[in-house]
Amino acid sequence: MSELRAATRQTTARTGIIEFDGARGSVSIPCTIADVSCTGARLRLDWSLAFPKEATLVFANGLRKVCRIAWQKRRLLGVTFADGVASADEQALMMTEEEQVLHRRHIGTQVKGAREARGYTVAQIANHVGVSPEFISRAENGEISIPLHQLTHMADLLLVDLDSLVAGPASIALPPAEPHASAGALLC
Repeated sequence: MSELRAATRQTTARTGIIEFDGARGSVSIPCTIADVSCTGARLRLDWSLAFPKEATLVFANGLRKVCRIAWQKRRLLGVTFADGVASADEQALMMTEEEQVLHRRHIGTQVKGAREARGYTVAQIANHVGVSPEFISRAENGEISIPLHQLTHMADLLLVDLDSLVAGPASIALPPAEPHASAGALLC
């Protein structure tokens, strides 16, 4: 099976447990949560084992997410959350504060790099996204999170795909920006 992700995953390397009903009752298997997103996770097991189509992933902090097995390759397992996208509160529990800070900084750096590569100012992007220039500056510095709908809008405005902003390399390689008479011409 190939893995089809609906969202970019962030490395966590945290411990967890997979629970499911086996032939002889409830089974609990320890695992490493290698990475996680708002829609699923990639798990690393200590041994190869066949799993049912549905199981519960238990995070170390007690958060429980019912999952469907998307793919399995020996000791690696891809799961999607059965109830869809995890809430903001659940996502906060899935990543440590340090992981969240690193993720915000990475996204901010990517946004800033894409903005500068396209030749736009903080004020121009803020105006078209409908936020303050201070919000853009703080987001680019990784001080605050950018809501997904605004990040998607920024990606569209900057002519980059959302994945490159969220999980792209340390800097976005963009083709040279076309000269423009006004920022409004390309940012509508």
